[in-house]
Amino acid sequence: MSDFTTKALHSGYDAADHNGAIIPPIHLTTTFESDSPGGYEYSRSGNPTREALEKALAVLESGDYGLAYSSGSAALANIAALLAQGEEILFSSDAYGGTYRYITKVLAPQGIGHKISDFTDLAATAKVLASAPVKIVWAETPTNPLLKVADIKALAELAHRHGAILVVDNTFATPVLQRPLELGADVVAHSTTKYVNGHSDSTGGALITSDAKLYERLKFLQNAIGAVLSPFDSWLTLRGLRTLELRMDRHVGNAQRLAEVFRDSGKFTQVYYPGLFTGEQGKIVRQQMKGPGAMISVELDEKYDVQRFLKALKLFPLAESLGGIDSLVDHPATMTHASVPAEERAKIGLTDGLFRISVGIENEADLVADVEQALDKLVTARV
Repeated sequence: MSDFTTKALHSGYDAADHNGAIIPPIHLTTTFESDSPGGYEYSRSGNPTREALEKALAVLESGDYGLAYSSGSAALANIAALLAQGEEILFSSDAYGGTYRYITKVLAPQGIGHKISDFTDLAATAKVLASAPVKIVWAETPTNPLLKVADIKALAELAHRHGAILVVDNTFATPVLQRPLELGADVVAHSTTKYVNGHSDSTGGALITSDAKLYERLKFLQNAIGAVLSPFDSWLTLRGLRTLELRMDRHVGNAQRLAEVFRDSGKFTQVYYPGLFTGEQGKIVRQQMKGPGAMISVELDEKYDVQRFLKALKLFPLAESLGGIDSLVDHPATMTHASVPAEERAKIGLTDGLFRISVGIENEADLVADVEQALDKLVTARV
């Protein structure tokens, strides 16, 4: 993917349209003259800065059309608006807590049904699709926070066989590591807040597709619902795209090394990292990903004090979100997945002792040293 950065720099932006400027300008205007070039009228409906980002994202995901939203949740809401009462959405048992919250707490009271399945079990997923009027399959791969990987090509064939569209949330992998549209997905979703922006200073979301009819409907919904990405946030996200490939290389390198440290320490009962997966999961990672990503979830042996470990870390603050240049630790049970009932968390193995690590781009040796000193402090924390 050697041309990735070039595409990010040039897709959707013609410098000749802006007096030769290399960096796209920010069009902060809310309205345009009625005969303005490009047919712009009102910034909710269309804005040159947002359009530049939308075009760039489409090219990077091997799609024809892109749409930018005010958050990843807003992107989900626009997808869900495709559904009518009596139709259902199917999503993964190991899904982001905000996805679970929106589908079960917002859509369900509106008469939109849902089903939940483990997408690593295609036979079980097929049974769900055959037994319910599912119109949208919303898949994360890798999942949040257990990092399960679904076979996108097989899942797309299964969804299409049952008359459903497949939406793949590609937030964790980014188009640098995975291209779902090339594998048969109908739509790619992103929380651009994460790796795409990469600097923890802009909240946003995106949808990318090559289906012209689907795009026209989503474009209508984007304008009608109005949860669009602002011009300034679009500009910040365009800035992030310019270094995405470079950042992902560093993110992944650091994560691979830290995953090995966690595995070899002997103090964790589980280390979830696609780069360490074997068997069928490892095969899928190798088939559809160009790298294993930079998210790690670990479960500390119960004889050690989790809080002691977290407090001993100096370079990994406890905070929500992920994908920025700074390393972060999240405790899903009380933070990102607190909206998922405890019994549901237990079903999928999301324990209170699990924590998720977003590995940043800091110096690898510094990150390793910090983890190792925190692990050393656990020797005296046995019960």
